[in-house]
Amino acid sequence: MLRVNKFLLAACVSLVALHGPVFAEDAVVAKVGTLEITQSELDLAIANLDPQLSQLPDEQKKVAALSGAIDVKLLAGNAEAAGLKTDPEYVRRMQFIADRELHNIYFKKNVVDAVTEDEVKARYEKEIAALPKQDEIRARHILVKTEEEAKAIIADLDAGKDFIELAKEKSTDPNKSEGGDLGYFVKGRMVPEFEEAAFGMEKGSYSKTPVKTQFGFHVIKLEDKREAAPPKYEEVAQQVRQLVMRDKYLEVIEKAKADQKIEIVDETLRKGYEDANKQQAQPQP
Repeated sequence: MLRVNKFLLAACVSLVALHGPVFAEDAVVAKVGTLEITQSELDLAIANLDPQLSQLPDEQKKVAALSGAIDVKLLAGNAEAAGLKTDPEYVRRMQFIADRELHNIYFKKNVVDAVTEDEVKARYEKEIAALPKQDEIRARHILVKTEEEAKAIIADLDAGKDFIELAKEKSTDPNKSEGGDLGYFVKGRMVPEFEEAAFGMEKGSYSKTPVKTQFGFHVIKLEDKREAAPPKYEEVAQQVRQLVMRDKYLEVIEKAKADQKIEIVDETLRKGYEDANKQQAQPQP
């Protein structure tokens, strides 16, 4: 459940980050000659700090970002004075950046901001309904080093001794103070030998022979068996929202592709592009 195309989702998330916030005020915070650094530019500089610098306290982050912004303004002023605004490389890069930012704004408006809470809840209900039923059990265990010790514990249980008290007294597991309680778990959480024995037991019973695993020898008691509850909406809402975002993004892209003819001259690139789009369009389990 709730798997997302990682490549597509990473792109979506990065697009949101690149767009950045909208600023109500744009006060000047510094001047470099005739060039000004505004609050919005400083905020963007802070948002795009190197990951290591982003861990700094807020005031230090502001200083680091301002220092970088001043350096940018200084060299940008020199570049403009040198006539580099007409340099072909600069023109190409600026066109790419402009296209990307327009893409990001459109993406935010028509994908991110267009997702409603009702859509997320409806998708959650759909995913929950498609989940296969799964049992979970609650078990206790007593872990010892040797098979002889485990057999002696089973004999004590047969004689009527209390499992919890035996766990507190004899188990080598750190959870002995809780009477060996492992809580509820589904298949795939424990080592195979332990799971096979535990899931095959009846509620209220204990293992009649020691269960050997890489950790030692176990005596297991099955406390309860029930159908596992699905994750609560609050626990997976953000993950479900990403699924809705993904589908909405694909709809927007497919409509845009339908309105334009795409031609890729290089045969290898064309095949790679088509394969990537086929994979992207496949339903995500």
